[in-house]
Amino acid sequence: MKVGVVVFPGSNCDRDMYHVLSDVFDLDAQYYWHEKGLPKNIDAVVLPGGFSYGDRLRAGVIAAHSPIIKDVQKMAKQGIPILGVCNGFQILVEAGLLPGVLLKNESLNFMCEWTNLIVENNTTPFTNQFKLHDKIPIPIANGEGRYYVDDDTLKELKKKNQIVFRYSEVVNGSTDRIAGVCNEDGNVVGMMPHPERAVESEINPIDNKPSSLIFESLLTKTGVHN
Repeated sequence: MKVGVVVFPGSNCDRDMYHVLSDVFDLDAQYYWHEKGLPKNIDAVVLPGGFSYGDRLRAGVIAAHSPIIKDVQKMAKQGIPILGVCNGFQILVEAGLLPGVLLKNESLNFMCEWTNLIVENNTTPFTNQFKLHDKIPIPIANGEGRYYVDDDTLKELKKKNQIVFRYSEVVNGSTDRIAGVCNEDGNVVGMMPHPERAVESEINPIDNKPSSLIFESLLTKTGVHN
């Protein structure tokens, strides 16, 4: 299984994600620089966290115009599983692949702490191994992580089952406590918390198994068995 990890100027979680994909789950992970294209035989794409272009103008907005995003958009239409984490989520939103917008946290401060997610959609390529309402202990690390949509869009998200994760409690002022969403087809998922920082027991003081299911779900979706 080939997974592409897209790297932008300012990405800083790309190596964490690569380590988890290749060393923990034994996948064929490769880095792809944002100025180059993605191969046609790739099975999944991950946009990692970080501060692409230093969050200039608005987090993710410059990276969303990088050449590689055209390939990401094409693969999204083809049904290829795509995951955006933190800054990757911001980029997917700015690229028009996911609804909504990411604003500054309600506190106006950078937040770095452990929280819990509640699984609201277990039909995506990254959540099919969960039961509905499973709890995931996971860290957040962002300054512009407050997800926002207007009331009409929120109704559509609920109607089309596009809310994937919610925070178990109010964390940063996100609309309806939303922490992750998917596109209408369900193959593109964006989430603010960092699963790559939670899948190993050495760095997860609570329970690393739930975050591991995000990646195990991808393996199940593509028919790979570790």
